[in-house]
Amino acid sequence: QVQLVESGGGLVQAGGSLTLACTVSGYTFSRFAMGWFRQAPGKEREFVVRISRSGGSRYYADSVKGRFTISRDNAKKTAYLQMNSLKPEDTAVYYCAARPTILTDSTSYTSLSDYAHWGHGTQVTVAS
Repeated sequence: QVQLVESGGGLVQAGGSLTLACTVSGYTFSRFAMGWFRQAPGKEREFVVRISRSGGSRYYADSVKGRFTISRDNAKKTAYLQMNSLKPEDTAVYYCAARPTILTDSTSYTSLSDYAHWGHGTQVTVAS
């Protein structure tokens, strides 16, 4: 059974930074493209960023481009989301998601339905 566990959320002041981690078990991590989504109160879950299996391809939502960085460590079976210059509008529950894919796949995968496995989320709150 595939399990995704997020960590690293918390409360931060506007302009600050946080790093989220998503650790995967139950499957070969390196076979997954990994994504991060977020859901603010009263809003739909939205795409944030995706990283390919190899880490060579990244695709960001315009709202976080230049501020957030996704990375992965296949040996540690973990994906990371480095968030800088945080804004109050970044406040949300952040979810990681995994999609089995081929090694050369560089598709953006921005839809919830693109991902087969999800974590339970971690809260990020940015105070103004």
